[in-house]
Amino acid sequence: MDFFSHIARLRLSSLLTAWSSLQSRFAAVRLVASFSALLFAILASGASAQKPLPASVDGAALMRRAVQHQVDADKSHRPLRYLVHKVDTHHDTTKAIIETADGDVARLVAVDGKPLSAEADRAELERLDTLAAHPDMQQRRRKSEQKDAARVSHLLSLLPEAFLYRFDGTVPCSSGQCVRLSFTPNPRFTPPDLESDMLRGIAGEMWVDPTQERLARLDGHFITDVDFGFGIIGKLNKGGKFFLELTDIGGHDWELTRLALHVNGRALLVKSLNFQVDEETSRFAPVPPGLKYRDAIEILKRSSLN
Repeated sequence: MDFFSHIARLRLSSLLTAWSSLQSRFAAVRLVASFSALLFAILASGASAQKPLPASVDGAALMRRAVQHQVDADKSHRPLRYLVHKVDTHHDTTKAIIETADGDVARLVAVDGKPLSAEADRAELERLDTLAAHPDMQQRRRKSEQKDAARVSHLLSLLPEAFLYRFDGTVPCSSGQCVRLSFTPNPRFTPPDLESDMLRGIAGEMWVDPTQERLARLDGHFITDVDFGFGIIGKLNKGGKFFLELTDIGGHDWELTRLALHVNGRALLVKSLNFQVDEETSRFAPVPPGLKYRDAIEILKRSSLN
């Protein structure tokens, strides 16, 4: 499974679920998909320099190489299993995830930091049995992942023009010392569509591992309100924040290990939005390449990895 679709489904699945329940499917899907895709696309963005960088650090070239390294890594990505602990305004859950050639499969293993009750665990096993018996459900999920990846690719093509970068020195990071680059919207950038409109309203900083030329951290915030369709379709409020951290889990395999999303806004003029999500991913372990989703279900049923 490629990096972008992996994150698009797992790391902000709560956004997609919340929006899909709104009355207007068009507004819900487009606004959430653009926001989700934006966060992931920034992880590998290229950019032009906001002011001359030191001769030893070419921000634009560094970020473009980081993009290529991510593309190359996606092509050779080894499937994994891991735990995802997510806390939002309504739930505190832990899930065991296994990546497969048919898309990812998850099993709920804990709620509020406690293992499932016997009754809840039986219900979860029944859900997995239902999924195994209906491959069309997994196919729809996989198609959704692929659509998210296409949105990401579109935004990636725009990011070199959408932002300006400034070199802000080096900082200690998990891999040693990282280059820190701050980014702001490029005033000359003209968004070509609704999804890319969001790029006009965010700023922040990125940390890049200079040895492997991989992104290690993204810390961003909305510096202005961002309207969609003159505010009729929706608005994301100034002050919203998002944070992502990637870690080399071994073998130069960089995976998303922390995510925080705290954003408020409005949809369809009257529907209030409040996204408060914190996630941590841990206990990565390889699984056989080419694993099918039914095989992953059987593995999850035997061992929940909790």
